[in-house]
This record gives sequence, structure tokens and C-alpha cells, in this order.
Amino acid sequence: MLECFTHLFVQTETSRQLLEGLGFTSNVSIGGDTRFDRVIEIAENREALPAIETFCNGGAVIVAGSTWEEDEEELDHFANTHPDIKFIIAPHEIDEPRLKEVEHLFRNRTRYSEWIKGAPTPPGRQAPNVLIIDNIGMLSRLYQYATITYVGGGFGDDGVHNVLEAAVYGKPVVFGPVIEKYIEAVELADGGGGIVIDSALEAESVFRRLLTDEEEYRHVCQASRSYVYSKRGATDQIINYIQEKRLFTS
Repeated sequence: MLECFTHLFVQTETSRQLLEGLGFTSNVSIGGDTRFDRVIEIAENREALPAIETFCNGGAVIVAGSTWEEDEEELDHFANTHPDIKFIIAPHEIDEPRLKEVEHLFRNRTRYSEWIKGAPTPPGRQAPNVLIIDNIGMLSRLYQYATITYVGGGFGDDGVHNVLEAAVYGKPVVFGPVIEKYIEAVELADGGGGIVIDSALEAESVFRRLLTDEEEYRHVCQASRSYVYSKRGATDQIINYIQEKRLFTS
């Protein structure tokens, strides 16, 4: 099937060498990853979410995206013992049984669908510090409100989910250890913008450090944003090739 293609754009030198070993040399280029361009476009055309802004209320916020139960178990103790810190949890799956699992772990929580109704906190009850997102499609815009981001999947067999959606906003990205299949997560961690944690205790230590050490926080934020923007341009490279070779003309 590879012989059916006019040209092959790959993301890394390793991929180019694999194809070279199969005899493909003249029609292979390292083009990069177009996902970087996409997340940059989303971030630079970001849409405000007024209900989220109201929930955050100008304080410290940890946004945890694409989480599974293994991820939430790394976060619940810190959230339950730090009511002054806001958590926004966007589970990877949002069927009712899954949402109930999340609610069971977090003490002072509310669902987004309830929050936007504007119901006041009942007398004698603490205001929620955990907002559970019970819809699809908001995650890439939620990360803009984070002080720290957490990307789920890194404690499961399949590995971490999309770290680029979080990193593009120039925020620290924390995730579990299963990252070897995702070069962008490995490179983000190696560059200082991503932080790998192995346990709930380590997660809490990282959160405390980033929330109190302004110098380290600024360094990690800069490393995170710089990594994403350094990979910009794959889309233009591929489109320019198509135009130069007149591949869309008969």
C-alpha cells in the first residue's frame, strides 16, 4: 500500500529511517505533526466560557482533561483537602455510571450542567470546588483557565491523551508515566514543560511546588508554550508541496 502514495510526510527522523529501510528514499520528507498547528489555531482564536470564568473566580485552578478513574484517584485527596483550589474535571467518558464514579471521589462537586443553571449553594453547604464537565467538546477551551493542567490516560495501558491541547496555553502539564508511545509527551517532559508523576503523593508534591514557587512555575510555563510553538509549520509545508507539484490539478 505504501507504493500507492506519491509522497510520504512523516513526523520524525526515526520514521523516515524505517521507510528508508523498506526502500522508500526519494519520496519521503520529515513534515512534522499538523496537530501542533491545529492546537495553536484553537488557542489563538480562543472562545471565552463565562460560566467557567465564574466558577474559577480568579483563583488557582487545576484543569484535568480526558481522565479515567485511575487519574481521578491521583487527584481526589488533594482536591478534597484543598477547598480553596478549584478543580475542573473533564472525564474521557461521560455516561451516567462514569459521572457517578467521579462524583463519588470528590466531596464538594457539581456538574457543569447544574452549574450553568445558576442555582445557589444550599445553606450550610460548602461551595463546590470541583466542577465535573458532563458534555463533549469543551476541553480544548477549558485549559486556558488552568493554573496547572493534568492530562489523563497516563496510568492506563493505552497511555496519555493529547498533551498539546494543554501545553499550547503555556501551562504546566502533569501526567502519568505511560507515555512511551507518544513522542510529544516524551519531548514535552524532556523539555521541562511536562511533569511525569507516578503516584498521588507525587502529584500533590508537584501541585504544591508549582503553586508556591513562582520562578519554577514561570520556567515550566515558558517551556510548555515554547515546545508547541517550536513545532509549528507542518501544515504549511505539506500544502506548499501539494501546490508546487500541482497535485490537485488535472
